[in-house]
Amino acid sequence: MWLYLAKRLLLAIGTLLVILVISYVMLRLAPGDPTKSNLFGSDAGAGTASAERNEFVRNDALRKQLHLDEPIYIGFYYWFKAVLLHGDFGTSATVDPGRPVTDLILSRLPVTLKLNFFAVLITYLLAIPLGIYGAVYAGSWFDRLTTMGLFFLYSLPVIWVGLMLQAGLCEGGWWPLFPLKGLSVAQPDRLNSWELLWETAKCYVLPVSCLAYAGFAGLSRYARNGMLEVIHQDYIRTARAKGLPESVVIFKHAFRNAVITLITLFSGLLPGLVAGSIIIEHIFSIPGMGSLSLLSLSSRDYPLQMALFAFAGVLTLGGILLSDLLYVAADPRISFNKR
Repeated sequence: MWLYLAKRLLLAIGTLLVILVISYVMLRLAPGDPTKSNLFGSDAGAGTASAERNEFVRNDALRKQLHLDEPIYIGFYYWFKAVLLHGDFGTSATVDPGRPVTDLILSRLPVTLKLNFFAVLITYLLAIPLGIYGAVYAGSWFDRLTTMGLFFLYSLPVIWVGLMLQAGLCEGGWWPLFPLKGLSVAQPDRLNSWELLWETAKCYVLPVSCLAYAGFAGLSRYARNGMLEVIHQDYIRTARAKGLPESVVIFKHAFRNAVITLITLFSGLLPGLVAGSIIIEHIFSIPGMGSLSLLSLSSRDYPLQMALFAFAGVLTLGGILLSDLLYVAADPRISFNKR
């Protein structure tokens, strides 16, 4: 097992390096850069030659700081050297000039983690039992009805769902039950603990629903199809012939083998938890990782973008490795020694 883990870690390091090289090259080749986006800033608005010259000097210093005046491979070398030797991802160039990008990420990360944690928890708690029930009673009216409803739900664009929920259920809408924007409560000092908990929960209902509904529809169908492949196998018939309770047959024998498909989907859980949703966070004005990614892309903040790419790459590779380990826990027939 340890030899397998060592091989996978070495492979992950090489893969991450390739991801970072490609990301940096694509950023440098893309039109625009942080200095050009700031060339006519607030000082240049005065229209004076001195203001334009001061802006030019600042932008020239920024180009040298980010090594944009040097070839791409030299710029990547200096960036990678700082990360490898000092763990320094640099400072933000345009989103929050001068602030370390790690501080920016850590300030936004808790918001996205809480939001996506609730979305994933609700998705798995509802989708897996629904998929199992649909497989056990395949072809029933309930299975047909839920299949039709879930395919319809999966086809709805998330931006349309978010805007419709705002128009119908938020302040100023037809039935104003939930806040329109943000995840914070106005004037929390005037509320007791229970009232504060209730008002905070209301802020999470619509964003979490928008994040969960498509995954819920897809995951339940994966769980159903995985169970359908297993539930008619010979060993399931044997377990029933032995007189085992149906709950033991379904959850101990059938579901344990059907869970392999769900574990494969689980590999994308870690990056999904921290990446955030650009659309949902923009619609509901949530200061999370999704909105931070959008800001970094629109302003060409190279240090922040590279830190986000590295963060997402580590989590993606970590999620794939974790899913491989879970395969062994779910199915003892899988062995690392045979790989």
